[in-house]
Amino acid sequence: MTTQTHALDVEIPGLNQVLIAGEWADSSGPLVDVISPSTEEVIVQVADPSIEDADRAAAAAAKAFANGQGQWPRMSVEERAAVCARLCDALEARMDDMNRAWTFEAGAPKAHGDMINGGAGVMVWRHALKMATEDIQWEEDRGDALIRHIPIGPVLAILTYNGPVVLMGMKVIPALLAGCTVVIKHAPESPLTARLVAESIREAGFPEGVVSVLPAGTATTQHLVGHPDIKMVAVTGGTAIGVDVVKRTADRLARTALELGGKAPAIIAEDVDLDEVMETLGVGASGFLGQVCVNLSRILAPRSRYDEVVDAMAAHYSSIKVGDPFDPETERGPLAVERARTRAEHYVAVAQEQGAKVVVGGKRPEGLDRGWYYEPTLLSAVDNQMTVARQEIFGPVTAVIPYDGIEDAIAIANDTPFGLAASVYSSDADAAMDIAKRIRSGGVAINLAGISLTQPFGGIGDSGWGRECGAEGILEFTDIQQILKGGSYLDAADAV
Repeated sequence: MTTQTHALDVEIPGLNQVLIAGEWADSSGPLVDVISPSTEEVIVQVADPSIEDADRAAAAAAKAFANGQGQWPRMSVEERAAVCARLCDALEARMDDMNRAWTFEAGAPKAHGDMINGGAGVMVWRHALKMATEDIQWEEDRGDALIRHIPIGPVLAILTYNGPVVLMGMKVIPALLAGCTVVIKHAPESPLTARLVAESIREAGFPEGVVSVLPAGTATTQHLVGHPDIKMVAVTGGTAIGVDVVKRTADRLARTALELGGKAPAIIAEDVDLDEVMETLGVGASGFLGQVCVNLSRILAPRSRYDEVVDAMAAHYSSIKVGDPFDPETERGPLAVERARTRAEHYVAVAQEQGAKVVVGGKRPEGLDRGWYYEPTLLSAVDNQMTVARQEIFGPVTAVIPYDGIEDAIAIANDTPFGLAASVYSSDADAAMDIAKRIRSGGVAINLAGISLTQPFGGIGDSGWGRECGAEGILEFTDIQQILKGGSYLDAADAV
């Protein structure tokens, strides 16, 4: 099978522009090629936002926030939610176009876009609107003090190529609801969806300066992270990126919220029905070719049933249809970026050198002679000290690791610098809950894979800090203010 050529059939606004302060503006950056991951052909050229563009966006955000005295932070939450609801309406109205554009730029089959954007994305931003207006107590009178949640200030929201739409609901809309102004930094690999998002923002009619959109590269992004007008950086990315963000914000003590890498384990108890387990485990370990931070990349199987687990996983992986993402029969398209395939190939080679065995995959698919394709890969004979079990790959490589007894399984699950997500599969509900509570991870699913996007979610250790989603994900973008009405500590002197 030869990869087919597809002409861009989605109208993309502002190809040579950027959205600054809510309006399209000419960019001072160069034009760069957008490469199709499924054909390696140039789709179109777009402006690569410059440092000058970044300065204009940051200045606009600071001016609109005006140290908390601007129009947006002084609006009621109901007024802000009304504008954000218009944004949600606009995003949903062009959801098919955004998902189609994502197929062109990231190789995501439309079914994946429909699920993560049209399903989860809509759910998370609609839930955020409800939480902000109905459930969060923005002010609480505690008698001697009024406790208020107030917006932090201009926020830089750094989004990834694997979630340019759903992350609007996890980062951007919560920050806006909290009263912050926002510079949205989409990944440079998301230039098409970023511009459709930007047009939705323009249509929503935010006050001038409240939102800007820059699908920028590394140099411009690092400049924004270090910009004195940015008071908080909320980033999704790898651990190394998170460390760099902390260093660039440290001197001015800017707030950071870091949703970083993962090496999620799935503990398979001895008592499971593997047919039931595979209903969620297979997809939970192979979604979007492993380009999901919560993918279950370490499958911990009891030694007594190790071969059964490997065989069940192998059957699932062998059945996955990899191919042209525009084909409705395709389940997995190419990797979104060439470096991801190179990285996967490297880790598989190192794993084999260290004694692991390739059960399924481990190569580029036959017949797909163009595009950044790589087969879903299952490795056996892996121990938790191998490189493939220690480092995040962010690609289609899954390791099955044997354990001896549940205490060993818990020890292996926790023997990682990461702590983002995990799963526990057991037919004993009480035992599963006990195991889940002993796993050091920001999220643990029982007899499921994945996370809830309506509840607080985030990492432990090298997986970052801060929480997204739920009420906590909105309040992450606030400071707590105490307005004292009585009971000062100075009054204690009168009691001595």
